[in-house]
Parts: sequence; structure tokens; C-alpha cells
Amino acid sequence: MDNAQTSEPRFNAEQLAVLEPIQNYFRGHAQDNADFMRLAFLPTAHIESMREGVFTSWPLDVYCERFKGTPAADEAQRRRTADWIEVHGNAACARITLEHGAMIFVDYFVLLKTEQGWKIANKAFQGQAS
Repeated sequence: MDNAQTSEPRFNAEQLAVLEPIQNYFRGHAQDNADFMRLAFLPTAHIESMREGVFTSWPLDVYCERFKGTPAADEAQRRRTADWIEVHGNAACARITLEHGAMIFVDYFVLLKTEQGWKIANKAFQGQAS
């Protein structure tokens, strides 16, 4: 997958299944494509963070507006890694690191196993200059 580093051999079969929406999330970033984000997330998902001391919470539709279909100029240098995935029945959590130029983002996902497979239910993240 484009610049995604998942260290897949360390994940068991169920963790690899959880990785599928995360790979769509990585593709969405790599291609600047909201369609992949919609595949990755539940439609009710929220993306949340503290930005300059202010709580932000975007519903999925607002988050997807950020993706315009134009990959970043430095896309070839960007890295995305699935750091860990923990699964308990139909619920999972994962930590993802994204190195986007001078910024490093750490994303925490809560995922649920649905009839359509694993989906990201919510995302909380922190970004900081590297």
C-alpha cells in the first residue's frame, strides 16, 4: 500500500481484518480522497481533537469536505503506520502514526465489527510539529 507501513506479520488474523478500514483511511490520505474515508468510517463517526486548547468534533461529512482529490506534493515522503491493534469480540481500538511533512499525527481509533466488516466508529487525534 502506498507509503503505509503496517508491520503486518505481527498482527493475527482478526487484527488484520481490523486493519482493512485503516488501510482505506491510509488510501484516503494518500489520494486525498473522501470516498476511501467513507469506506473506512461508520456514517455516524466523529473525528475529535484538542486544537490550540479548543475541543473540535467533526461529523464524518464535515471531515470528508477536507479531501479534494489532490494528493499532497510531498506524498512520496509521507509515512503511515499501524502501531498497535487490540481486539475484544466485536470491538477494537488502534493507534496510528502519520508522518506528514513537518507534522506527526497520532490517531486513536475505536472500531466496531458490523455486518459490512470492521469500521472506524470514532477517531481522536493529536498533531504536533516533529
